[in-house]
Amino acid sequence: MLEETWALTARALRKWVRNPASVVPGLVTGIFYLALFGSSFNPANFLTSSGQIPANILALIKSTLVQSSFSGAPTYITYLASGVVCIILVFNMAFGGIDLVLDRQLGYLNTLLTAPISRAAVYLSGVLQNLVKVLLLAVLTLVIALIIPNGLELPASFNIFDLIGIFGVFTLLGLGLSFVFTALALSVRSIDSLVAIVNFLTLPLTFTSNAFFPLSSFPDWLKTIAEVNPITKANEAARLLIINGSLTSDQLSLFTQDALYLVGFAVILGLLGYLAARRALRPE
Repeated sequence: MLEETWALTARALRKWVRNPASVVPGLVTGIFYLALFGSSFNPANFLTSSGQIPANILALIKSTLVQSSFSGAPTYITYLASGVVCIILVFNMAFGGIDLVLDRQLGYLNTLLTAPISRAAVYLSGVLQNLVKVLLLAVLTLVIALIIPNGLELPASFNIFDLIGIFGVFTLLGLGLSFVFTALALSVRSIDSLVAIVNFLTLPLTFTSNAFFPLSSFPDWLKTIAEVNPITKANEAARLLIINGSLTSDQLSLFTQDALYLVGFAVILGLLGYLAARRALRPE
């Protein structure tokens, strides 16, 4: 099964790399969100000099405002970067299943299902190809966040283990999302159906999270929903490392809780997704 999974995954990734039109939009999306939301949602932009406040004092006030509002982040984009990565994870996972729907419509999937290939391999290859794609886009997004003006600023204590932790939580979130959206793509029969369903799911999932603003700014009813949103858990864990680097014992405890939540999220959706995909993977 492992060889079959790898062969199918490699095929899909080769198609993706050879088609720049499928790679560039994901990269441009990261730039778009960082530049647009990083500028328009930054509360420091509401402070303008009237000529009575010296420029250095105004800059200090803006920096203090951002840090007090966004968990100690030195810039708003530092706070926003992990949220943008999570948005890219959600939307690319959701629409990544279009290739699987096309494979079914063109008959390729039925050919696979009549061959002596494990159904699990077909499902897992869909999961893995989407996960690899979004993690590569996540790397590129963080690089962009580092180089844009007033962008991502990492603490002096940041190290390779912090980077591993950040991508660990992104991987767990991506796995859970890929499990459910791959199963969905294998279950529908048309691209229109898939697009309609993922549009219905992705926007509420994104905007009921802390991708753009901290939970403290949410009304109580929305905060209750956001606190159980896996995007919120991934953002919270990644931001702890991005903003602080080395974690205190309390921060490490919070990071561990969020990571365990994401492990449970991935395991549960993996089981449910496999059961749904096994029913959907029947020759027509």
